[in-house]
Amino acid sequence: MIRVLIVDDSPTVRLTLQTILESDPQIKIVGYASNGREALDRAMQLRPDLITMDVLMPEMDGIDATRLIMAQCPTPIVIVTTHLSDPELEIGFNALQAGAVQVIDKPANAFAPESVSERAALVTTIKLMSEVRVVQRRFDTLPQGARLPMPVQEKLPSVVEVVAIGASTGGPAALNTILGALPADFPAPILIVQHITAGFTLGLAAWLQHRCRLPIRVARAAERIQPGIVYIAPDACHLLVAKDRRLQLNTNALVNHVRPSANVLFESIGRVYSARAIGILLTGMGEDGALGLRAIHQSGGLTIAQDEATSIVYGMPRAAAELGACSTILPIDQIAAFLVHTIMHRR
Repeated sequence: MIRVLIVDDSPTVRLTLQTILESDPQIKIVGYASNGREALDRAMQLRPDLITMDVLMPEMDGIDATRLIMAQCPTPIVIVTTHLSDPELEIGFNALQAGAVQVIDKPANAFAPESVSERAALVTTIKLMSEVRVVQRRFDTLPQGARLPMPVQEKLPSVVEVVAIGASTGGPAALNTILGALPADFPAPILIVQHITAGFTLGLAAWLQHRCRLPIRVARAAERIQPGIVYIAPDACHLLVAKDRRLQLNTNALVNHVRPSANVLFESIGRVYSARAIGILLTGMGEDGALGLRAIHQSGGLTIAQDEATSIVYGMPRAAAELGACSTILPIDQIAAFLVHTIMHRR
C-alpha cells in the first residue's frame, strides 16, 4: 500500500486528488495539509511514502515546505501545479531544485470522460515516484572545489562540435546545476532530452534561462544548429540531428516507453558527429539513453554519466555504466567544469 499525504489549500482539489488516487487499490490517502507548515508537521507525524505538493499556499509555499521536508524527513514529493500559471510554474520548478522528484499538471475537469488519460497519468506518476529513494543530503549542497576526476588525456577529443544530454527524474535540477555553471562564451551547441510532463517544456526552458548565460530554446524542425545555443526537445517529439547538422523532429513510436527519447538523440549524434561529440546521461528512472550513450562511445565520442551519490534516481546512469558506455562518471557539480576544461581550456 502506498501511503500518500495531500498538500493543497483548496478542499476541492484535495477531494479530487483523493478520489483519483484512491481509485487505485494500492494507494491510500493518510492525511491532508492546507499549507507548507502543516505539510511539515503531517510529514513528521505520518511518515507517508509520498507527498503531493501544491505550490502557492498561505503561510508557507511549496518551495520552503519541500526544502524543510527534505532536510528533516526526506520523502518523495510530487509537485502538482497548473502549467498555464507562470507564478505556480516558477515555484514548481524551484521546488524541484529544492528536492521534489517530479512536477505534474493539476487535474482540470478531472472527472470528464476526456480526462481518463490525465487521471491515469497522475496515478502512474504517484506509484512510480513512491519508489524513488530520496536522501537527506541534496546534491545542490555538495561542497565545491573537490578534485575533478578525468579520463586519461589521450581520450579527450581534440575538437567538440556538440554536447547531448539526456535526463529524467531529477533532471531539471541537474540541468540547472550544469547550465548555470557554463560561461557565456561556451562554444558548443547543447541538445537536451528531458522526460517531463507534457505542457511543461516551455516553462522548463524559461526557468533554466534564469540562471543560464547561454540562450535556451525549444527545438524546431529543420533549424540549423548554432554554436552556444541550448536546444530542448519539445513535448511528445523525438529530437535528432540530420547529416546536414539540422534538427529533426518526429512523432515515431515511443522508445523505452518515452518520446522524446535520449536513445534517439544520442544515436543520431553518434552517426553524425562521431568522435566530435560529448554525450551526458543524468539522473533518471529506467534505461533510456544507455544504448544511445554506448553508440556515441563506440563511435569515438566522449561519454559522461552522473554518479550515484548525486542522482535522484540512479537508473539511467547505472544502465549506461553497466553497458560499459561511460568514458567517465562524475558528480553533478563537476560536469560543467569538465565540459569547460575539455572544450574550452584545452583550445
